Amino acid sequence: MDARFDHRSNPVAAKVIKYINSASRAVADSTLPTATQQLVEIRASQINGCAVCIDMHTKDAAHAGETAVRLNLVAAWREATVFTDAERAALELTEQGTRIADAAGGVTDEAWANAAKHYDEDQLAALVSLIAVINTWNRLNVITQQPAGDYQPGQWG
Repeated sequence: MDARFDHRSNPVAAKVIKYINSASRAVADSTLPTATQQLVEIRASQINGCAVCIDMHTKDAAHAGETAVRLNLVAAWREATVFTDAERAALELTEQGTRIADAAGGVTDEAWANAAKHYDEDQLAALVSLIAVINTWNRLNVITQQPAGDYQPGQWG
């Protein structure tokens, strides 16, 4: 598959990517656990069918020491016993925040309260921002059909 568009070679798209990367850096520098960040990126990307993001985030997570068992069970996290209660709360918030159009009520009060039990205000800000940012990346990549499979851990920073 060939990409429809090269984000990095177009001046407008490159400028947008620069700002999205700045938002990503703010989340990466937060106290939200790195493993949680990776699980959120993977789950949103699975829901959105973003192959290039799934490729990147699973490889980066594995490179950082995440286990194959946990990576293989992200899509079925509800039935898996390998995730903490805090990670489960983040994954639920990710699913509801990613599937806004599928749910008439958006994110439920229950999902929000559960996440708030496990994360402080700064971590919640990072979690919500991460969900928004990864959904942005997913949409950019899916719309422009970015190919997947060749990513090397750390390739894009």
